[in-house]
Amino acid sequence: MNLSAGLTTVSFLVMAASTRAEVADASVNGFTIKATLSIQASPDDVYRRIVRNVGDWWDPSHTFSGNSRNLTIEEKPTGCFCEKLPDGGGVRHMQVIYLDPGKRLVLTGALGPLQAMAATGTMTILLSPADRGTRLEVTYGVLGYLPAGMNTLAAPVDGVLTGLFNRLKNYAESGVPTK
Repeated sequence: MNLSAGLTTVSFLVMAASTRAEVADASVNGFTIKATLSIQASPDDVYRRIVRNVGDWWDPSHTFSGNSRNLTIEEKPTGCFCEKLPDGGGVRHMQVIYLDPGKRLVLTGALGPLQAMAATGTMTILLSPADRGTRLEVTYGVLGYLPAGMNTLAAPVDGVLTGLFNRLKNYAESGVPTK
């Protein structure tokens, strides 16, 4: 499965200059990732692309099926951020716990291999109007247990999330789904 490799190896790719991502804090019990992006599209458009078009920007190498078109986000409280698997299988990546279209989306759950580590997390996505577009702020706080310490996963998770939200930025600005 490619998602596990993506979260357990450090990404060496240089991210777009408009993205500021950081490991805000890390300890043996958990970590917090923060990323800020400027996107040249309206907050409503960015929100719509996040929720209704997740398969157009999510990296397929960070899915269980290898196909981001199998991803959906139900736009309602308790909605599922889920992935269809072959032969009727599926994965619940996260659950929607708060949504305010064009402004805020909050999801809870553990992405990818974090699910098997008795981990949980909360991802808050804030959208606000900015010069000629949107300021997108993502915070993902994760708590769990790993013998080596959850802090060992902070940098790899940061790299994966930064890459994913850069793909969203490119998609929102160009209107062309990423491959």
